[in-house]
Amino acid sequence: MTGRRAWMARSGRVPGVAYVLPLLIVVFAVLAPGFTSAPNVINVSIQSAILLLLALPMTFIIMSEGLDLSPGALIGLSSVVLALLLVNGYSLPSAFTAAAGVGVAFGLVNGLLVVHGGIPPFVVTLGTMGIAQGAALAITDGSSVVGIGTALPALYAASWAGMPFPVVVGIGAYALFHLLMYHTRYGPYVFAIGGSRESLMLAGVRVNAYHVSIYALAGAIVGASGLLFTGRMNAGHPVAGIGLEFDAIAAAVLGGAERGNGWLPGTLLGVVAVGVLKNGLNLVGLPSSVQVAGVGVLVILVLLIDAVRRPA
Repeated sequence: MTGRRAWMARSGRVPGVAYVLPLLIVVFAVLAPGFTSAPNVINVSIQSAILLLLALPMTFIIMSEGLDLSPGALIGLSSVVLALLLVNGYSLPSAFTAAAGVGVAFGLVNGLLVVHGGIPPFVVTLGTMGIAQGAALAITDGSSVVGIGTALPALYAASWAGMPFPVVVGIGAYALFHLLMYHTRYGPYVFAIGGSRESLMLAGVRVNAYHVSIYALAGAIVGASGLLFTGRMNAGHPVAGIGLEFDAIAAAVLGGAERGNGWLPGTLLGVVAVGVLKNGLNLVGLPSSVQVAGVGVLVILVLLIDAVRRPA
């Protein structure tokens, strides 16, 4: 391999978002007053923490040749479950456990229907998205659940080792997924489920069990992230999470996730890019509809860059 081709092969592993993100930062530093201020940087980090919790398991799902449309609705349902329990006097650990349990239940249903039911992931998760959203609306009558007490807001506003609590949670979640992907058997199995499932089966691995567990893990993380979601709004809202599934898919794809392939640092870069873009457009004064369109443009641009940079 020539020196040029070897360099292209190495650089091709880095997703295009790594080149676009610095450009976004420079553009918004010029256009948006206060974009580079310390309070705004902290704000972007806190807002990105929830998205990271959704994008990490989404990376695993996409790598296993799947897709999950339910996280936005599921985080809303988990949030209102947690909030309702707090309002009714349950402790924060109990409410958190229930919210995470809701996520696990939906994740298991998704996994079982995809793996053992043979139903396409898009169809399954579209259905569970509707169920989660409908359940959240039904148990709240479409209203926010307020009066959750002081324990959760205090926890959300706390700082650990000088870092905001949501950022600490995001770091912990990334460390967990990094450990799973790169330092346990689970990671290579995730790669193989999407890339060479037959080889994994011939090796005697319980492929279906691992495949279901990917969706169950995703559900658990999404359900648990209802803690941050509720703390952020100081209430449980049944539909406030709708649309987060799009951002999570976009972040994972920006990071290079595809069937049988993925890179967690790339997912992290994708999350930061989405967070920077939406925050910058908000500071410029553009409406949320433009922000959503901007994320779509960003995904297409980065994928075009990756296609051009891909070695022949």
